[in-house]
Amino acid sequence: MARQSLPITTGTAVQNAAAAPFVELDNVGLRYSEAVDTQALSDLRMTVGKGEFAAVVGPSGCGKSSLMKLVTGLLPPTSGVLKVAGQPVNGPLKIIGMAFQNSTLLPWRDILSNTMLPLEIVQPHRSRLRSNRKEYEALALSLLDAVGLGGFEKQSPWMLSGGMQQRANLCRSLIHSPQLLMLDEPFGALDAFTREELWAVLQDLWLQRQFTCILVTHDLREAAYLADVVHVMSSRPGRIVASHRVDLPRPRTLESTFDPKFVGIVHRIRGEIAQVRNESKLGIAPVQGAV
Repeated sequence: MARQSLPITTGTAVQNAAAAPFVELDNVGLRYSEAVDTQALSDLRMTVGKGEFAAVVGPSGCGKSSLMKLVTGLLPPTSGVLKVAGQPVNGPLKIIGMAFQNSTLLPWRDILSNTMLPLEIVQPHRSRLRSNRKEYEALALSLLDAVGLGGFEKQSPWMLSGGMQQRANLCRSLIHSPQLLMLDEPFGALDAFTREELWAVLQDLWLQRQFTCILVTHDLREAAYLADVVHVMSSRPGRIVASHRVDLPRPRTLESTFDPKFVGIVHRIRGEIAQVRNESKLGIAPVQGAV
């Protein structure tokens, strides 16, 4: 059966994120061999420019979470070159903040001390925390206020709704001013209305701070709403088969999601994911598109 390459642009052509990418994966592969030998990622190429918001989408089991583990330094690649901030990744990175689907707030700490937890771990903040506690507390309170949690800093996590816990989780991931924020399905467990509220919260934080961000999500509307570029992964072994620059003005609103251009991007990505799933069932290897 003839293989047709996937379209790789929507609207204007997708350009390289930057002359010197902040995150660069070149021909990266990852193989798990502890129990069952599995090739999770293969020949994966992706770049993310400094200050860029990138989203990664794809079918279940395509290796999105494995990609997150590689970029954060939690796992080493088995092949290829992986660099962050121009340096090879040889272990867990201190310049990264992370947030997951579950908030993972510590139940015995109030929201303020949960938010400040990275400051107890990451240098140079750890060495400065005792002598500069008031300054750091003011920073944490400012972040909490920015996401609508002003006045809740002394509450326990169980006293907050799921959406409020994820707001606090975002604050915790940003308190140490990371250069790169990694988000793994951060709103996946929330209802649709709360998710959409938090899209706006996250967009506002990114516009204010301009950190580099990689979001892994199954929600294609979420990807198109938040990202500058949406990367589409193939079925396992995962690789990037298409990339789309979301050429819509910011700040985006829920009304933006009804824009025909926005709807067109979402439908095109949905079609690509359906295509790679069908090809996986037929045993056809995906062709990697150039970003």
